[in-house]
Amino acid sequence: MPKTEIKSEIVEHIGVLTENKSGWRREVNIIKWNEGKPKLDIRDWGPDHEKVGKGISLSYEEFCILKSFFEDMDFSKLDG
Repeated sequence: MPKTEIKSEIVEHIGVLTENKSGWRREVNIIKWNEGKPKLDIRDWGPDHEKVGKGISLSYEEFCILKSFFEDMDFSKLDG
């Protein structure tokens, strides 16, 4: 069975969280997958965006819910 091609379009590049020695970068972007609605996307990208790794895409509604979780959170727990 042929593999279905997944199309992506980076609508807006927001920033790079990390980059490893081989050039892969964990990026935050607004992206359209398969010509769908734009989503907030956090995932690993190979050099020149030729390859893509696992990540997460959030709709606007999901992003708003996630953001509300963080409003009163004590993030000092992450620095342990």
